[in-house]
Amino acid sequence: MPTRAKHPGAAQFVPSASDLGHLAQAATGCTGCDLYENATQVVFGRGPQTARLVFVGEQPGDVEDTEGAPFVGPAGGVLDRALRDSGIERGDTYVTNAVKHFRWKAVRGSKRRIHEKPSAGQSTACRPWLAAELAAVRPHLVVALGATAAGSLFGASFRLTQHRGEALSWPPETGDFAGLAGSELGIEHGLATIHPSAVLRAEPDERQAAYDGLVADLQVARELLG
Repeated sequence: MPTRAKHPGAAQFVPSASDLGHLAQAATGCTGCDLYENATQVVFGRGPQTARLVFVGEQPGDVEDTEGAPFVGPAGGVLDRALRDSGIERGDTYVTNAVKHFRWKAVRGSKRRIHEKPSAGQSTACRPWLAAELAAVRPHLVVALGATAAGSLFGASFRLTQHRGEALSWPPETGDFAGLAGSELGIEHGLATIHPSAVLRAEPDERQAAYDGLVADLQVARELLG
C-alpha cells in the first residue's frame, strides 16, 4: 500500500463552501505543509467578500503570527500609509498572503524570530487557499506585493523587476492560474509591485524613492478599478 505523504498540500483541507468565514475556519486545521508545526496560528485573509481589489503578500510576519491578522505589523503600517496616499481605502480591500503560516528562524541567544522566505514547495502547497479566497471574493483586480506573491499569481517565470506597476491581463499565461481555471475567478486585471517591507529594508537615502514607487504603482491599481 502506498505511503501517504506527510504533508500532502492544502487541497484536501479546503471546503466546498465559498464564503470566507467557512474558509477561514477550515484553514485553522490545515497541515498541508510543515509550516504549521512552528507557527503560532494560521493567518488567513481579512476584508469584505465584496472587495473589488485583493492584495496578496508573501507570508505573515512575526506580529501577524502573534495577532492572527495579515499586514498588522511594520510592513502593514507602510501599506496603510501608501494606500491612503494613493487614494485607496484599505477597508474596501481584501488582504491576504500566498502562504498562511509564518516561516521563521531563531536567533541564537535571543527570542527574536527572523523571517525566512517560504520555499517553492510551501507556496505551492498553500495555493489552494489562495485560489479559494479569489474564487470567494471574485475581485476586479488582484495585486501581488513582492516577488513570492507575484510567482504564486503569475507563474514562476514572472519577473517583478520587469513588470512592476504594469496593468497585466488575467488570467496569466503561465502558472497555476493560467487558462480556464484563472478566468473562472472573474478577475479582469492583475498588477505586481514591491512588498511594503522592501521600503523598510531600503537604505535611508533610498527609502523615500522606494515608498514613492510603491504609491505610484498603487495609483495604477486605483485607475484600473475605474
